[in-house]
Amino acid sequence: MTSKVYRIGIVGASSLAGKELSDELGESSLAASNVVLLEDEDEAAGQLTAAGEEAAFIQKIESTSFDHMDFVFFSGNATETKSHWQQARKAGASIVDLTYALEGEKDVLVISPWVREALNGAARTGAEPHLGTQAVVPAHPMAVMLALVVARIHARLPLATLAATVMEPASEHGRTAMDEMHQQTVSLLSFQELPREQYDAQVSFNLLPSLGERAKVELAAADKRIRTHYGALSNGTLPALTMQMVQAPVFHGYVASVFLEVKEPATAQQIEQALVGDHIDIVSAGSEPPSNLSAAGQEEIMVRVVSDSASGGSETRFWIWLAADNLKLSAQHAIACAGELRRLRPSGKVQ
Repeated sequence: MTSKVYRIGIVGASSLAGKELSDELGESSLAASNVVLLEDEDEAAGQLTAAGEEAAFIQKIESTSFDHMDFVFFSGNATETKSHWQQARKAGASIVDLTYALEGEKDVLVISPWVREALNGAARTGAEPHLGTQAVVPAHPMAVMLALVVARIHARLPLATLAATVMEPASEHGRTAMDEMHQQTVSLLSFQELPREQYDAQVSFNLLPSLGERAKVELAAADKRIRTHYGALSNGTLPALTMQMVQAPVFHGYVASVFLEVKEPATAQQIEQALVGDHIDIVSAGSEPPSNLSAAGQEEIMVRVVSDSASGGSETRFWIWLAADNLKLSAQHAIACAGELRRLRPSGKVQ
């Protein structure tokens, strides 16, 4: 790795994703970089926060904000990203978009270095960064979780069937969604009318496969994105994904119940052995099962494997329970994507 000190901008620094990204940068291979915290909103500008272990002020985005930037992470909202990404691009910065605003833009790729590594050259993902790649969208964290697990297993134990039920946390939709879930909880306990501006439904103490017609939280969009990103990462090399999306009454952490069927009989231990590797923590049957609570603050995807019959012998059907800290996973994965751009463009500038 080069010892160059990079200049990094985080747009949307006051968001949940922005704060987590700032913390993770301080623990990453880019820890020595100079990090500039940026916001489009006047009320956030001037706030004192932290960039890694250093105190820092959030700055208002100006015409010169992206000058001499090596990397710019967009972590706020789609409107903010669309307003400023071309400005960052013209300044020569490599762009990592955590808001998904740049999906579909010409020459902007959806990528996952972790999944590509898991495929191990036997099959490449459809989107491959190259010397001309200046902007990337890190694949959705749940798409990464599913594709990483499936790629590891499929390489050693070919799969016939894959289905998942995904539990969506409030924090995936930002602070306003979390606040409304909190206010719904308080209102229910005090027998008050529920706020519904974000969800247009009762999500507190409830599980829902869809939200109200006027909901600002787009659960269907998240469902579509996970499917699309999984397909892009798979590029036809992994089993097709059948999926049900559920809005869960939790603030943080992705959880998924995954059913898979292998083509030849195997044991749960063989499934576990296939999963061993970076970014995955195997939780044995005798330990406390993974949950959104136990995954909080953890760097790895927690995985538990059980056979469908619980017989302990060889069979073809298995259940996998996944849990991960969605904000930490997204931040670490985004930094890995920036590492891909750094490898292809060591100077951090357009060649």
